[in-house]
Amino acid sequence: MDDAVGTLTRGTAEGGLTTGAVARMLGVAPTTLRSWDRRYGIGPASREGGRHRRWTSADIGLLECMCGLTNAGMPPAEAARAALAAASRDTPARPDEPTSRSRTPSSHAPGALPVGRARRECRGLARAAVRLDAQAMDELLDAAIDKYGLLAAWESVIMPTLHAVGRKWETVGERYVEVEHLLSWHVSSALRRAAARRAPTAGSGVSLLACTPGESHTLALEALAAGLARQGLPVRMFGAALPVEAMEEAVRRTGPAAVVLWAQSRSTASRALVARVESIEWGVRGARRRPVVLVAGPGWAGQLPSRALHPSGLAEALDVLAAISRR
Repeated sequence: MDDAVGTLTRGTAEGGLTTGAVARMLGVAPTTLRSWDRRYGIGPASREGGRHRRWTSADIGLLECMCGLTNAGMPPAEAARAALAAASRDTPARPDEPTSRSRTPSSHAPGALPVGRARRECRGLARAAVRLDAQAMDELLDAAIDKYGLLAAWESVIMPTLHAVGRKWETVGERYVEVEHLLSWHVSSALRRAAARRAPTAGSGVSLLACTPGESHTLALEALAAGLARQGLPVRMFGAALPVEAMEEAVRRTGPAAVVLWAQSRSTASRALVARVESIEWGVRGARRRPVVLVAGPGWAGQLPSRALHPSGLAEALDVLAAISRR
């Protein structure tokens, strides 16, 4: 929380934070904050020049109360009434404290994700995911990629949030399925938006990316595809559970410089598949070529094929594929 506290302290000293700064800190879309202000009176007590919102520490305290209540499942209008009533009493409103017309919301919605001492953007994304706030997730993901670059955003914002969902699954089970599914969809969408910003450079070898048969986890491969695209390197992303015969056909038709096979679990990692892909040839007689095969994902731990490369993470995979593609 140190960075959020520092931001709040500096902003208060300077006359308050802007709506954008508060939105990033809390993981709420700026349009949501403006809507809460307009509809429910959950807004800054004063405006700069009578127009521009500047949020003080007291204003942000009221917002945090509002966010806590909506995160716990309380409808926004009801949450606003409870937050304003608590502020007038100068006591915190509790998500498990029902109002005259409310149910106990904590039994209907999950609590906060355990992101620990992560970046402010990671905590904001986690809050937005719990609230199922699609617009806020899109804005926060795009802002993180623009600010830090794809690699750093993936490692320090996106992955910690995804891991936090996984840790919640271990303790509360199926209650977090909807959070995981929506967050994964918006991460995938953000990666595709990031990949679309640059056309591939001519003359570089193609990298073919595919999950092994039976493997459905694609986000790490999508991050790799976006990273290659942002470097101007051609890539073909075949996604989840590509059948063996389809993989062979894709290799023969594209003639890739490299093939990356992703396995999330040991049950989907196959040495026989790696050997089969390594043996595929294309090109004219006398100048036939074979792809360099990389295996990626935790499923290969302890059962690495003898010749296949195994990058330790996204950064190393990007470096290795860039070197192969530019040969």
